[in-house]
Amino acid sequence: MIAHDIKAVLFDLDGTLIDSAPDLGAAADKMRTDRGMPSLPLENYRPMAGAGARGMLGIAFGITPEHPDFPAMREEFFRNYESCMTQRTYVFEGVAQLIALLEERGVAWGVVTNKSMRFTAPLTKAMPLFATARAVVGGDSTPHAKPHPEPLLEAARQVGVQPIECLYVGDDLRDMQAGKAAGMGTVAATYGYLGSTDVKEWGADVQIDTPLALLKLLERVRQAA
Repeated sequence: MIAHDIKAVLFDLDGTLIDSAPDLGAAADKMRTDRGMPSLPLENYRPMAGAGARGMLGIAFGITPEHPDFPAMREEFFRNYESCMTQRTYVFEGVAQLIALLEERGVAWGVVTNKSMRFTAPLTKAMPLFATARAVVGGDSTPHAKPHPEPLLEAARQVGVQPIECLYVGDDLRDMQAGKAAGMGTVAATYGYLGSTDVKEWGADVQIDTPLALLKLLERVRQAA
């Protein structure tokens, strides 16, 4: 349920605010070409970009975290990604305008991602969009990652609002689970990566097809108050 007086909007990062699939895919694909394997197209990697190393290595090599080589390959992937993570990553169309309008309307905003701060901190510092974010919480900023609610609750504390006064916007089932558990209104961003799951099964309060659709949602909520 979405409260009438929304004071802050919290966002997932990859697949919600930014399209990092090109750099994530490139990091995994370099591992293939370094081994003499043929390159795969970005379209192969994009649907699993929200799953990070697990998703990228699964596409590139068909391995799972249970594979004995997975830890070493994950670290190799991480090193590759660190060296290229701002080369091809871009802000989704409409996101910069959305953030500017939220600021204009006095609605605070922040980021809650499962991406570790090893990557989240330099990435958000390198992109001008995040200069006004009131909170940036990574997957290792608290003892638990999403779908646990603690990262979202920590972000609400940093912003200085109650959870019920927040919306959480994301493109993954875990985002909706975390938002519900934190007592926040939940918004599924269907323009994100989505993977192979059905968005309708996520239990989100609302779905949006574009970033700017969030403004229309906030306006409807206020008018209904």
